[in-house]
Amino acid sequence: MKAVILYDSKTSGGSTEAIIDTIGLKLAESGAYVEKVKCKALADYSFIKEFDLIILGAPVYYFLVASQLLGALNYGNLKINLKRKKIAMFLTCGSSEAMAAVLYLPQLKIHLITNKILVEKIFPSNVLHENSIIDEFVIDVLQAYNNTSSQKALSAKWTDESREWLQTIPSFLQSKFKIMAEEYAENMGYKEITLEMLQLARDEMGGT
Repeated sequence: MKAVILYDSKTSGGSTEAIIDTIGLKLAESGAYVEKVKCKALADYSFIKEFDLIILGAPVYYFLVASQLLGALNYGNLKINLKRKKIAMFLTCGSSEAMAAVLYLPQLKIHLITNKILVEKIFPSNVLHENSIIDEFVIDVLQAYNNTSSQKALSAKWTDESREWLQTIPSFLQSKFKIMAEEYAENMGYKEITLEMLQLARDEMGGT
C-alpha cells in the first residue's frame, strides 16, 4: 500500500506535524510506503493518483479548518484528483469531539461526497501525550483499508431497481456503462450497485 498524508499547519515542526510523523511511522511499521506533503492551495496534486490511501490532516483555527487545505479543495485541483480515492482524515482542535463533528469535519466532507471515507477522527490538543489515541487511529485506518480492499474481489450485486434503470439507457451504451459502474463500485468498495450509486458514478463520468 502507498499512502500520502496531506496536511496543513501554520507552525513548521509543530504539534500537527508531530502527529503526522507519528502516524507515518506507524503506517510504515505496518509495511506501507508513506510520504507526507504540506498543502498549498494552488499546488498541483496530480501526483496523488499514484497513491492508494490519502490521509488529510489539519488543525482548526478560529472555527475553520486550516486555510491551505481548504483552499486546495475549493480552488486548486486537489478535489478532482481525489476522485475514487480511499480517504482517512483527522483534525486537531480544543473543542469537544461532538462539536467538531458538527462544525469542522463537514468543511472537508462536503468536498468528498464521491469518496470512500475510511476513518474520520478528532484529536484533542494534548493527543501527543496520549499515543494510544494515535495508535487506535492507525489501526482503524489499516483495518478499514484492508476490509475495503478485500471487498473489491467480490462482484457488487445489482439491485432490481438499478437493473431497470440501466435498461433506460440507449442499448449501445449499456454494456460500456455497466462495466464502468461495476469498476466504480469495486474502487469505492460498494457491495451493491444501487440507484444512488449509479447516479454518483454517472455524475462523476460527466453524464446527464
